[in-house]
Amino acid sequence: MQKERIDIMLGDGNPLVLSAMSEVFERDPRFSLVATSATAEGFLGMIMRVPVKVCVIDWNIPALGAEKLIEVLRAQENAPRIVVYGHDTDAAVPRQAMASGAAAFVSRAAPTDALVQTCIDVAAGKMVFPYLDIRELKTDPISTLSRKERAILDALAEGLTNKQLAARLEISTNTVKFHLSNIFDKLSVKNRAQAIAHFYASKAKSGG
Repeated sequence: MQKERIDIMLGDGNPLVLSAMSEVFERDPRFSLVATSATAEGFLGMIMRVPVKVCVIDWNIPALGAEKLIEVLRAQENAPRIVVYGHDTDAAVPRQAMASGAAAFVSRAAPTDALVQTCIDVAAGKMVFPYLDIRELKTDPISTLSRKERAILDALAEGLTNKQLAARLEISTNTVKFHLSNIFDKLSVKNRAQAIAHFYASKAKSGG
């Protein structure tokens, strides 16, 4: 008995890449290509109307970028599983893709077969990332913090109050509290003291 086809949607800002990927998935009987888009906004518009199981998204898809797009997609009911298709010359990209909630990262330099197999694995519930990247993410949750959250944690380590943090970063105290809550969640800590201890432990480990 033939397995049910995997519904897939593709988003890539490069028309040549989008065309080539479309051809690959259209020809493969294991997939049903639902739609393609060259922009994040177009992609969102389509996926709201026709949910799919797997998405392949260009890390630099205009204009939102994959990180923001993934954040929006993951908030949806029946959110798709997301494969980020990006350049791996920057070692931070696979880590950022994982931290943002993607299920896999595939290098644009990889053979097409690798992309197809990754999509099959992701549809089956697996996560596919470079081994080293996973190890780094697991050993140092601080690497999952955004630039703003890192700045707040740095200031927190100086002993600043919420009011002082708000003044330094030119944001409201409510926004500071929101960021602190996110930081505590990401670091799996309950308070400022534990977050600061985590900060110093991370610096010592990295030799910073």
